Order: sequence, then C-alpha cells, then structure tokens
Amino acid sequence: MEMEITFGGGKKVGALYKGFTHATDQPPEDGGEGSAPEPLDLFFVALSTCTAYTMLSFCQSRKIETDGMEVRVKLEMGEDGKKVARVRHELRLPEDFPPKYAKAMVRAAGTCSVKRYLKDPPEVETVVVS
Repeated sequence: MEMEITFGGGKKVGALYKGFTHATDQPPEDGGEGSAPEPLDLFFVALSTCTAYTMLSFCQSRKIETDGMEVRVKLEMGEDGKKVARVRHELRLPEDFPPKYAKAMVRAAGTCSVKRYLKDPPEVETVVVS
C-alpha cells in the first residue's frame, strides 16, 4: 500500500490514499488558512468514527435498530492545556435499545481498529531517497 502526500501551498498538506484526497491545513494563528482540518483532528475523527462503526456493526449483526443512536466525543485537555489527555466517547443508545446489550456494546466499541493501533503502534520510519 502506498500513500501520496502533496503540498498545496502555505501550510496545506494533502494525502491521496485509496482513491480519496484528504486535505489538511493549519489554523491562521499557526500560519495557515484554516481551510481544512489539522492532521491531529483527522486522527481524533478516525478514532471516533471507528468507534461508531463498531457500534453500528454490533447492532446490525443483531438486527438492532440504530435510529437515534449517536456518539458524542469529548476531548479533555491535559493540565498544560496543549495536549489531549483523554478522549471520551459517550454512547447514546435509542430508548428501545435492549438493555442486555449495553455492556457488550461498550466492549464492542473498544475493539475499533484505530484503538488497537494505539495499543500496538506500527514502527514509523522516515528516510531520504533519491
């Protein structure tokens, strides 16, 4: 698998991966235009949508209706105010969600592949090639 990274001027950096273009930029206070999410924002989006996907799959495999189900994400900053110290996924289940599945839903949400990569991260290597 390969990903192509592009530089779009200013602080813009994009990634072409699996046929999709993912744009990033920096906020104006960091010299960017704020025209796209920051790279770290995409990380938190990936983690949270992955969690929601595992919830959706859990329900679909049991033919449980998902209307009204949602995930609220709260990013809690550390003491320095600069780094996210906790990501809290609040699962809001529909009123008719079977109570017997609530704990299993939480366990399923914890199995998202992005979270698994956090526990066992890949090696990241940077090299110069000519």
